[in-house]
Amino acid sequence: MDEIRPFEFMQCETILKATGKKAGSLRELRDVIAKVSDNSLIHHTYQYFLKGHILEHTNDFAHWAGVYLEERALSEHLSFIDPYTCADVGDLRQELLGTIDRYLENFPEPREVMPGDAFFFNETIMIIAPSGLKAKNLAEFLIAIKYIDTSSIYYHFYEARRRLGHRSDDFSQWFEDTLQKEDLAARIRAIDPFMHNSEGIREHISLAVEEAVRQDMEVMGVER
Repeated sequence: MDEIRPFEFMQCETILKATGKKAGSLRELRDVIAKVSDNSLIHHTYQYFLKGHILEHTNDFAHWAGVYLEERALSEHLSFIDPYTCADVGDLRQELLGTIDRYLENFPEPREVMPGDAFFFNETIMIIAPSGLKAKNLAEFLIAIKYIDTSSIYYHFYEARRRLGHRSDDFSQWFEDTLQKEDLAARIRAIDPFMHNSEGIREHISLAVEEAVRQDMEVMGVER
């Protein structure tokens, strides 16, 4: 029997860098989005859930448009953009620009923000390192997932979707490929990344794994 490949929990640290670019109006935001670095777009979209923002929005642009520009309809349209369905950052850039352009066609004179409420474009350097935790089975995974740092949840559930490129994540990949737990993998993949923060994702994964462990115990005839 082949030895099971353990799941190694990684964690990430981010170093924030200012780009020196900012926007005080929607048109300025649009112009900077058109030319800012890919890393800056990644920071303000993919990495939104690493920052612990509220779930009313799904990226920094939508948050700023709704809170500071008070353009709530635009904020909603921007929140509908799913970066994980985009082929690459260039595709995401065009989605953002197209959404803003369509809005400006209907509302050509949006308000400017109050002084001090400009949007500042930043980017991050992400450092990935082992957490020191590994799991060889579901029981060990369940213990680890309950206590692992939230940055690990982000890396394996959110960041993995960009790395793997097919709307999957590291957790479900391991359940399916290594443990042959297709049903559990499908349940994890079905968790909507935009409906929960990292702690919510942790809770849903924990509940799904607990149920899988319980089912395994029942199959083996182990009494609880």
